[in-house]
Amino acid sequence: MIRTALALLALLCTTTPLAAQGLSLALPLDCTLGQTCYVQQYVDRDAGPDHSDFTCGKLSYDGHKGTDFALPSLAAMQAGIDVLAAADGIVTGIRNDMPDIMQGALNAPDIAGKECGNGVVVTHDNGWETQYCHLKMGSVTVTQGAHISQGDVLGTVGLSGKTQFPHVHLSVRKDGNVIDPYDADETLTCNDPDPDSLWQTDMAYVGTGIINLGFSASVPKYAAIKAGGAHTKAMPAHTPALVFWGYAYGGQKGDILELLINGPKGEVIRHRDSLEKSQAQFFRAAGKRTKTAGWPIGTYTGTATLMRGEDVLAQREISIQIK
Repeated sequence: MIRTALALLALLCTTTPLAAQGLSLALPLDCTLGQTCYVQQYVDRDAGPDHSDFTCGKLSYDGHKGTDFALPSLAAMQAGIDVLAAADGIVTGIRNDMPDIMQGALNAPDIAGKECGNGVVVTHDNGWETQYCHLKMGSVTVTQGAHISQGDVLGTVGLSGKTQFPHVHLSVRKDGNVIDPYDADETLTCNDPDPDSLWQTDMAYVGTGIINLGFSASVPKYAAIKAGGAHTKAMPAHTPALVFWGYAYGGQKGDILELLINGPKGEVIRHRDSLEKSQAQFFRAAGKRTKTAGWPIGTYTGTATLMRGEDVLAQREISIQIK
């Protein structure tokens, strides 16, 4: 069982600002940030009932005490993505026996007091501590008291504990107090371009992005999109409909997701949908029914563009073959 260090997650950072020296962190997942993983939420820097990340953006939630490194789908989780030690240290807490069942599911277990799910606590020098939550059941590879090095495999990404998507929640603490690794000395202001970061490499803030996109013969279920099985690589000319969808995160009220399909004979459809409210994750779909003659044979390309006002925040494209 993870020792009582888990309970420290309930504490807010109340100490005076501190220097970043003393802990240097690497990416805690074996993934490419912005491609095969992304940051879904940051530490909540608002002391009141509202929430704010270190840029004064909204990619957090009230009381969130860590950084969430997320995978794009359940399929990616099932393929196995290693959780890596962000720094050298000693393993001082382990849990490895909780099932990978997202909260909200009918068979979700009682997680009271075990919100971290399966995880590992690592103690570092000078009062620093890191904690890795929501690992896959049975995947933890380290043992209590083991000395580990940065980059060592701790386990794999899972869905245990208090979570609704596959990710690793990384908490950083100094003398028991929660620290934001993007601004360790807590002197960052909204317009300051040079935060006192604990990260070894550039971990540029990305407040929103496109998680995944694809084509299907009908509007897919949200569960299928999250699972990673909604995209079809090829379709017959007489498929019932041609639907293009985009799955994104960090949307704010008024953001626009544009979905464009181009085919062998030019533009098939261009659809824009404006968010009526801010959403941590969301998807939109657009398409056309198939005419009697069927679709022209060839390559169809879908382009998803996420916009805020006149600014393009993210853009991705994917292709499908109509045969």
